[in-house]
Amino acid sequence: MIRVLLADDHGVIRDGLGRLISALDGVELVGVAADGAEAVAQCARLTPDVVLMDLDMPVLDGIEATKRIAAAQPGTAVVVLTAFSDRLRILSALEAGACGYLLKDVDADEVGEGIRAAARGESPLDPRAARTILDARSAPDPLGDLSAREREVLALLVEGLPNKLIARRLQISEKTVKSHLTRIFRELDVTDRTQAALWAERHGVAGG
Repeated sequence: MIRVLLADDHGVIRDGLGRLISALDGVELVGVAADGAEAVAQCARLTPDVVLMDLDMPVLDGIEATKRIAAAQPGTAVVVLTAFSDRLRILSALEAGACGYLLKDVDADEVGEGIRAAARGESPLDPRAARTILDARSAPDPLGDLSAREREVLALLVEGLPNKLIARRLQISEKTVKSHLTRIFRELDVTDRTQAALWAERHGVAGG
C-alpha cells in the first residue's frame, strides 16, 4: 500500500484530490496539510511514501517545504502538483528535491500513475514540464548566477508580494530579503522591483 500525504491550501481542491487518491487501488491517503509548514510536520509524524505538494501555499511555500522534507526524510518522494508551469518554479522545485512535477489539469489516471511512479523511485513529469526542462538545458539559464533562494525571492516578487510577506512566506528576515533583492537587482542589471519583475516576465522565468 502506497501511503500518500496531500498538501494544498485550497479546501475544495484538497477535498477533491483527497477523494481521488482514496479511490486509487493500492493507495492510502494518510494525511492532508493546508500549508507547507503543516506538510513538513505531518511528514515527520506520518512518514508517507509520497507527498503531493502544491507550490503556492501560506506560512511556508511548497518549494521550501519540499527542501525540508527532502533533507529530513530522503525516503519520502515529493511530487509537485500545481497550476504553475513556468521555468523558474519547475527548476526550483526539482532543485529543492522534488522527484516529479505534475500540473493540476491532468486527469485522475495521470495523478494515480504519478503517485505509483514516484513510489517506484521514478520521476513523473508532465510533458509540458519536461519540455521546459529540455528547453532550459539547451539554452543558457538567464538566472544561472542566482541561488535557489534568490530564485524563490524573485518568483514571489513577480507575484507582487512586498518584502514583509516574502519574508513571512520563506520564513526569513526582511533584512535577508533586502539582501537577496540587492544581489538579484545587480545580477539582472536592474534598479528596482518593477524592472526586475518585467525582466523576469520578459525572459519567461517567472509568473504564470
